[in-house]
Amino acid sequence: MKTISKVVAAALLAGALLPSASWAQSAPVFSAAVGLHSLSAMLPPTAPSAGGLQITGLGGNSAPWTIVVLLTFLTLIPSILLCVTPFARLLIVFHFLRQALGLQTTPSNQTLIGLSMILTFFLMQPVGVVIYDNSIVPLQAGTITPVEALSRAGEPMRQFMAHYVRDKDVALFLELAKEPRPHNVQDLSFRVMLPAYILSELKAAFQIGTVLFLPFLIVDMVVASITTSVGMMQLPPVVISTPLKLLLFLMVDGWHLLIGALMRSFS
Repeated sequence: MKTISKVVAAALLAGALLPSASWAQSAPVFSAAVGLHSLSAMLPPTAPSAGGLQITGLGGNSAPWTIVVLLTFLTLIPSILLCVTPFARLLIVFHFLRQALGLQTTPSNQTLIGLSMILTFFLMQPVGVVIYDNSIVPLQAGTITPVEALSRAGEPMRQFMAHYVRDKDVALFLELAKEPRPHNVQDLSFRVMLPAYILSELKAAFQIGTVLFLPFLIVDMVVASITTSVGMMQLPPVVISTPLKLLLFLMVDGWHLLIGALMRSFS
């Protein structure tokens, strides 16, 4: 009997506490529902759709689609900026240098990317100042519209890319786009300028990387021929040539010469 009475007492106590616990769990939900109702009361009324009310976003589109478009655009901005700046040329040349020295992971990819970004910022700083003065400052003052600010920001970038784009690449994309030949750079659309600039940068980067590769290739060939002639088959030639290439690179102050030549190629 005592056991039965204990069980009954425990059941009664659980029944008394259960409503309060369920109310504690549902209180935040109730508060959030009240807050959402208050927020919806503050929003302007929208036209009902088949599934209920629809919150409109930019340009009359639904808010989820607006968020998707903005997030996609923000994701693509870094890639676009890297393709219209010297970043691609610098990074490719640094990877050529690492392969020519016979090093696989030193310097690391993060180091090379960071160095390329710093040098890109150094080269693009004058262009950024012009864009800030001609586009961002008037936009903040309210004297121009965002569309006009974007148009003004494109002109300095167009002038920068025009110095390094090849006529051959421009002619190729003009033919592919079926656009008439422009009279000057200002008449050239970004649809043609951007791919032509990227192609020109790739060509310049591979040219510099090939010239950079040749001295270290000669060292590899000399070491391989010497080790083969003396019958040293136990030790691979790359093990001997890598320290020699590093020593040669340090003796001529290779980083100073390479970065100086890269910076002057953009002057």
